[in-house]
Amino acid sequence: MTSTSTTGTLMTDEQVRAAVQARYAAAARDQLAVAEEPASTDSTDNTDNADGAACCAPSCCGESAKTAPIDPISGGLYDPADTPFDAALAASLGCGNPTALAELSPGEDVLDLGSGGGLDVLLSARRVGPEGTAYGLDMTPEMLALAQRNQAEAGITNAEFMLGTIESVPLPDASVDVVISNCVINLSTDKDAVLREAFRVLRPGGRFAVADIVALREIPAELRSVVALWTGCISGSLLDRDYVAKLTAAGFVDASVEVTRSYDRDDLEALGDQLDPTGLPDGLGFAEAVSSLEGAVASAFVRAVKPA
Repeated sequence: MTSTSTTGTLMTDEQVRAAVQARYAAAARDQLAVAEEPASTDSTDNTDNADGAACCAPSCCGESAKTAPIDPISGGLYDPADTPFDAALAASLGCGNPTALAELSPGEDVLDLGSGGGLDVLLSARRVGPEGTAYGLDMTPEMLALAQRNQAEAGITNAEFMLGTIESVPLPDASVDVVISNCVINLSTDKDAVLREAFRVLRPGGRFAVADIVALREIPAELRSVVALWTGCISGSLLDRDYVAKLTAAGFVDASVEVTRSYDRDDLEALGDQLDPTGLPDGLGFAEAVSSLEGAVASAFVRAVKPA
């Protein structure tokens, strides 16, 4: 599979994956660096992210996730009273709260696809208790290191972080009760493989409970080719009806998509770092790109069940 870059050249799936990995590796390095640096009293020192990576979370500038300005996609998703893991919350790059959606019970085993800094894994581990296990899977070594650091700081023992891809999950068949994910499946160039793997590792009767970005109408082809919009969770988003169709094709039943927030012009303009005119196709400006995307994408809860 290939997609067209802003220069008109074809990008392979591997190149798209490399761009995604580079962005999230940079975000993880930022968080690891913040933890290692002494607190600064200079409020003017807001260094840009490495490699130009656009972090969805407010913490990329080293601010507390509980006091930083609200990001239009990732901000305000968790109740601070229910989220004691400050470092993991600061590293969150999600678009929803799948741990609440999943309605986890003590003793269950849960897998987080694309676990990033580990917030949803740590919250899941606390909810399933010592009789259950929360697994986190991520393809980025830097994110894995960040998650393991956050796990150690949180003192959580019933969590395990694994290096790998969500298209080839390193767990045996029928090994978990719940699969969660937070704004990650849209980043994959082979979503059918992701959903097949989710179905495979779930036990009969298991639940698929995911927060993701979905498309409410077709995104223009020239914008789907913008790398920054791929890594920013927009270009790779599935149409809501296609998400349901793909889940059904993978074997799931009761598949549904519940839109939780659609993004208006103000939201999209706040994501201006992903719509840098220098990265847009020739002849397409910032205002035109925003107009093309207005009302086209939304955060959603995606649910499905593996037949018992």
